[in-house]
Amino acid sequence: MIDYEVMDVAPSSPTVANWALGRRIREKREAEGLAGGESAKRIGITPAFLSEVEKGKKNLSPDKMEALLDAYEFTSEEQDELRELRDEGSRRAWWTGYSALFSNELLRLFGLEHGAESICTYDNGLVNGLLQTEDYARAIIESGTPNVRLAESDRRVECRMMRQRRLTGDDPLRLRTIMTEAALRQQIGGRLTLRNQLNHLANLIEKQEDHVEVWIVPFEATGGDALGGSSFLLLDFPSGRLPTMLWQETVTSTRLTSSQLAVREYSIAVSSAAEHSLSREDSLKLIKKAASEL
Repeated sequence: MIDYEVMDVAPSSPTVANWALGRRIREKREAEGLAGGESAKRIGITPAFLSEVEKGKKNLSPDKMEALLDAYEFTSEEQDELRELRDEGSRRAWWTGYSALFSNELLRLFGLEHGAESICTYDNGLVNGLLQTEDYARAIIESGTPNVRLAESDRRVECRMMRQRRLTGDDPLRLRTIMTEAALRQQIGGRLTLRNQLNHLANLIEKQEDHVEVWIVPFEATGGDALGGSSFLLLDFPSGRLPTMLWQETVTSTRLTSSQLAVREYSIAVSSAAEHSLSREDSLKLIKKAASEL
């Protein structure tokens, strides 16, 4: 059993702050009719760096931030808001400690997940990572990378457990996950590991019913847009300025986008999956039944 350090999991997130700041900067630049190259020259940075700032992937230094505020003629109130976002975005987040293990895009997902208000997921064949036990998570991690060293495996499991802290606390993440019945039957890690995972899942549903929902698409389901597709999730944020973000994951690729078209397509897919799911109550009964049969 890994001993996890106690962590403050307030929903504020440097990743979300940088994303919000970048969107505000881009919207202002476009409203002023400024080209990226011209704006970058005024601020004293390269166009490529400005592009990364607008995407929320880079943070401005305090002096460059002041140059930008002057160049874009933000109001005094707007300037204070943007300085706060910059300061928050420059904080070191817990997930940066895992940068040697995960891609920048996956680390960005962790940051968005940490700052999200609610997440809706579709999982095809596996229990969602935010609901996994240590043993179940380790079985997935080690089977996916069979040559992984024990220390690295421990760190990957540790990171997954750290992410789950958002389900507890004063302002817990609202999680709604739709998964196929295959996730209840696939014996990841063996019968005992799966039984413990299903019992853990049932316990979470019962104890955290206000913010954790699990819906099962049974084998008897006759259709649905998401059936047979890859896992994905939709993240929503407290700020009305930030759009829904889509994360899609396959064996060989990942995608993180706020494209309205992509978000709309996957929102339709998850709604279709929900229509073919059992009710929350019947889903819980099926989870308990599957656990009792192991």
